Amino acid sequence: HLGVKLKPENFSETLVHLEKSWKQFLPNRPFGFEFEEQRLTDLYAAEIQLGNLVQLFAGLAIFVACLGLFGLASFTAEQRTKEIGVRKVLGATLSQIIVLMSREFIALIFIANIIAWPLAYVAMNQWLADFTYRMGLHPWIFFAGSGITFTIALFTVGYQAYKSAQANPVDALKYE
Repeated sequence: HLGVKLKPENFSETLVHLEKSWKQFLPNRPFGFEFEEQRLTDLYAAEIQLGNLVQLFAGLAIFVACLGLFGLASFTAEQRTKEIGVRKVLGATLSQIIVLMSREFIALIFIANIIAWPLAYVAMNQWLADFTYRMGLHPWIFFAGSGITFTIALFTVGYQAYKSAQANPVDALKYE
């Protein structure tokens, strides 16, 4: 095996010269070449495929989780329609009602993140241990993931809370 760095200007001429030199010194061995970039791509092809698969299923899991969170927020808003109506009649602002409805979901997501951090840390360390050159796991990765989770949850729950807070309190209380 021989590693050679070639300039792109005279690539074909240099390749012919390398083949002649190879046959001169090693006539019984066939001449073959491959690019280092292609070799590394082939070496990491399984990791690239795994990464694409993880991205696909993570996106699908996030979508299903958002649907579940939206359904749960809709159910909670429906259950608390009268409470929201009474609070609006007594002077609660739109932001107070949104905070009231979002608080319990945020607490649950916070607990889920606290449970997920050590599990993700152990899983990622085991996966990264197979690589010769690897990056460390920094805390900001976990905080960024939590921030994204909270943002998605706030938009999902916040929409339903906003819709409930905008409803006319008379409609919620007229049959009482």
